[in-house]
Amino acid sequence: MRLSGTLALCSALLFAPLAGAGELPQRWVSSGGSLSEWVVRLGGESKLVGVDTTSLHPQSLQQLPSVGYQRALSAEGVLSLHPDVLIGSEEMGPPPVLAQIKAAGIRIESLSARPDLDALESNVLRLGELLGRPQQAHEEIAAYRQALQHQAAWVAKARERQPAPRVLMLLGHAGSNLMAAGKDSLAVWLIERAGGESRTEHSGYKPISSEALLAMDPQVLIVADRSLQGEEARQAVLRQNPLLAQTSAVRDGLVLSLDPTLLVGGLGPRLPEGLVELSAAFYPSEPALTAELDR
Repeated sequence: MRLSGTLALCSALLFAPLAGAGELPQRWVSSGGSLSEWVVRLGGESKLVGVDTTSLHPQSLQQLPSVGYQRALSAEGVLSLHPDVLIGSEEMGPPPVLAQIKAAGIRIESLSARPDLDALESNVLRLGELLGRPQQAHEEIAAYRQALQHQAAWVAKARERQPAPRVLMLLGHAGSNLMAAGKDSLAVWLIERAGGESRTEHSGYKPISSEALLAMDPQVLIVADRSLQGEEARQAVLRQNPLLAQTSAVRDGLVLSLDPTLLVGGLGPRLPEGLVELSAAFYPSEPALTAELDR
């Protein structure tokens, strides 16, 4: 360990609050955009002293110290903030860094990143306990489930009048190094919940061959780029991957841009609104749908 790392470790051990077992943590570091958003949603933003680089919403979180990317956290960065707790999804790491943080006496709360409502409920209720806001956590989950039920009913009616479009989501960086979203990914969960059909056969996020892409011939293409947004992201993908011009999606002008932070840390509070936007693009002739989450 470098000297600076040793000093950070000693500092954390000396100055970390000696909270009793029944006391709630007051200084939080959050890793994973969706989890950070839930902390804010539950009224805990004032407790956050640091976040990872995927925690960009709300914008106020960007003013906090960064502890690195969720899969490559900085032990020195976390320890220097003297947190009571580090929360993150099972995606955070690497394990040696987590072990170092835990050895410094920092509580680590690892929550599920599965695209699953039961997992989400468990996460939000746990955050509610840690924040001392259990009733609000229950209310948020109830509203979330209601919004998704409303969404599912809308999609079912739309599919009575129109077959589900073939949809492919591509993740990239400045338009290159594209990865296709596959089974068991949050991206495919979003596609299917919004009323689309994903035909990728692999699990997770993997490169897709030209042959597979053309055979799939997506009718809607969704681009989630870590560096670019909106029209800039769409144009970069098409420039870097000219083969996409042969797909129905590009010919029909159905290339959408998605905020990639929606896909980090499990189901986040903004997902119902994201589903509304995707459904509107998948079924443009259907009446407008709202997420019904604002109270």
